[in-house]
Order: sequence, then structure tokens, then C-alpha cells
Amino acid sequence: MFTDLLPRLQQAAVSLTGSPLAAGDVVHDAYLRIARRPERFLGHPQPYAYAFTTMVNILRDQWRQERRRVPVPEVPEPGDAAGRDRAASGPRAGGMAELQARWEVVRLLGFLTAKQARAVALVDLDGYSVDEAAELLGLHRSTLAVTRRRAHGRLRAVVERERERGCG
Repeated sequence: MFTDLLPRLQQAAVSLTGSPLAAGDVVHDAYLRIARRPERFLGHPQPYAYAFTTMVNILRDQWRQERRRVPVPEVPEPGDAAGRDRAASGPRAGGMAELQARWEVVRLLGFLTAKQARAVALVDLDGYSVDEAAELLGLHRSTLAVTRRRAHGRLRAVVERERERGCG
């Protein structure tokens, strides 16, 4: 059953991570976690929702660990500064901006509860309608809408607080 869901899970993971390679790792980790207790997955009324939730939980764990790491700046090699400047202004610079934007989305999702992050990810990132997302998660439409509205409020508060502090 899990293999039938792989294309959808891979697509969802790519949209969450921004990288097909990282997405493959997340899907694999989700499979390993689900394989520990397959009866829960097989007995769930919405297997995709169960697997998706597992992936989101894995990503949240990774994001939390990443936030605790202290970044160490790269030290440029002597004589290589000009080459780095050319590379930074080249065609790949746009890809880096997109990657940074995706990581910012992932970072912000870390401020939400798991339920809120799932709602935002499915509707705002994956493009599902509120009705479709509610069905996937096994929730009533109004429950998902309220959860999503609260998540948006929480995200707005986080962004405003960071702007006030000058972090953004």
C-alpha cells in the first residue's frame, strides 16, 4: 500500500523540502518509521494522511535540530574571492534565493503545532482545497478552516515580532 502512495508522497516532500534528494530521504525515513508499526498505517482510514503526517513530523524534528545548530561561516580560500563573486551573481543565484525561501517556509512551519502545519502545508503549499485537505486529514471542513486560520494568525505574529526585533 505504501508503494502506491510513493508518487504523491514524493511530490509532497519535494514541495516541503525544496529538493528531490532531501525529499527522497524524508519519504524513506517515513517508510522506516511506519514499518515499525505497520498495523497503525494499514488500519488507518486515510493511509495517505497518516504517511503525510509522519513525513511532516520527521521534517519538524529535523527543523528543530537545525535551529539548535550554530552556523559556522565559510572561510574563502586565498585568491578565490573573485571566482566566488562571479558564481554568486551567475544564473545559479536565483536557485539559491528560491532555496532560502523554501527553508524560510520550513522554519516558519516549525512555529506551528503539527495539526496547524499539516493544514497549512496541504492547502497553502500543496494546493489542495480546504475540503480536499479536510478529507485527507479526516477532519471536518470547518475544523480544518479554523485550524488554518489560527496557523495564519500565529505566523503573522511570528513575522511581526521578528520584524520588530530586526531579525527579518
